[in-house]
Amino acid sequence: MRLLIVGTLEGYITAAGKIALQKGAKVAHTDSIGGALTALRSGQGADLVMIDVKLDVGMLIEALKTERITVPVVACGVATDAQAAVKAIRAGAKEYIPLPPDAQLIAAVLEAVAEESHAIVSRDPSMGSVLRLADQIAPSDASVLITGESGTGKELMARYIHRKSRRANAVFVSVNCAAIPENLLESELFGHEKGAFTGAVARRVGKFEEANGGTLLLDEISEMDIRLQAKLLRAIQEREIDRVGGTQPVKVDIRVLATSNRLLEEEVRAGRFREDLFFRLNVVNLILPPLRERPADIAILSQHFATKYSEANGLPERTVGPEAMAMLQAHRFRGNVRELENTMHRAVLLSRGTEIGPDAILLTGAEPAASSPGYGAVAPVAARATAAAQTPAYAAPTGEPGASGTAGLVGRSVADVERDLIIDTLSHCLGNRTHAANILGISIRTLRNKLKQYSDEGVAVPPPAGGELDRAAI
Repeated sequence: MRLLIVGTLEGYITAAGKIALQKGAKVAHTDSIGGALTALRSGQGADLVMIDVKLDVGMLIEALKTERITVPVVACGVATDAQAAVKAIRAGAKEYIPLPPDAQLIAAVLEAVAEESHAIVSRDPSMGSVLRLADQIAPSDASVLITGESGTGKELMARYIHRKSRRANAVFVSVNCAAIPENLLESELFGHEKGAFTGAVARRVGKFEEANGGTLLLDEISEMDIRLQAKLLRAIQEREIDRVGGTQPVKVDIRVLATSNRLLEEEVRAGRFREDLFFRLNVVNLILPPLRERPADIAILSQHFATKYSEANGLPERTVGPEAMAMLQAHRFRGNVRELENTMHRAVLLSRGTEIGPDAILLTGAEPAASSPGYGAVAPVAARATAAAQTPAYAAPTGEPGASGTAGLVGRSVADVERDLIIDTLSHCLGNRTHAANILGISIRTLRNKLKQYSDEGVAVPPPAGGELDRAAI
């Protein structure tokens, strides 16, 4: 955990820093917003920024968005300054911490930020064999390609490997290659010099330099444009990068991990992924099995998420009843662990008592009868829409016309069904493009293109979720 404290914090800076250090955080301090931006641009990096409300919190958050620096911001101030606290939250701060600092509160905030890197919860033998292989190769510096369907926990596995490696005390930096527009991804990875392009207001260190000495995760690397793959290959082979607009190469010492929800061998054959880059990344391939092939994990994960979201929502701990568990174990979970987590979050909120019953389990639909190729992420959305419509979650076969659940679709075009499925899924995900794309089994680039088309046609498109940049301006 890297904590960057911005401002004087009414003289409580020493106390706040000491508390964070005691909780295992690495603490850095700067007096101004400009100093904070300089530190983040230079590759110092941070997992959390704590800023004095006497500074312009909104200005910092907007600057971070403009320069595409993704880091949560919490505000701090004297306990009686309620107006400043409200203003900071409205400006985009994730939390407000009153001063003088309380050890338990700071610990809770640090824990919440670190929550993404929880240990992997599993007891299924198929997952156990993957974990044993991960333990075996983690201490090396070999590149690792982690593959599997969307929602199986590929980023969690990458963090697990980092924590087990010799670089565990160094930084772990992740970049989502699918979430950043092609024309910006090169700068995000390799950095840029001031004036290299419009909007380059200062030198910016890229993810390769930020991860120097540690581990770099290239998430969903199959979404990277093939023209950029050549520069990535050189960076991995030579362990040196060229900033956009730079004149001198920069040496880096990193371990590279990559994930993909596509079969890269098929992407190579289709000419969408460089074969030499594939072999460079694929020193070790960890294949995460889908949740439907890990039956022993459904029970333990269901209860894990029930406990987690009971606590998060201030509710008595929920337990999963036998009928509800039977429903969960019979479901195919096309969205894998991510879908199960969302299902249990809903169940905790809908449950009327401490035992989660079948009435609180709302599943997203049955698995289509015909399996899609690869990892299930490349099938056309229209085919998924039709299949999902033809196999509703609990439709009992009666042999009567329309019993399959498709009667309401007759007379409608496939494009209309596809549009409604995409919009409904996006609404279900509260506008989060990344989650919606994962549930639909398509790339975020495809989703953005579809949403832009719908928006141009006058269809109301749910706005992006809070904190998620609408990078495609849709």
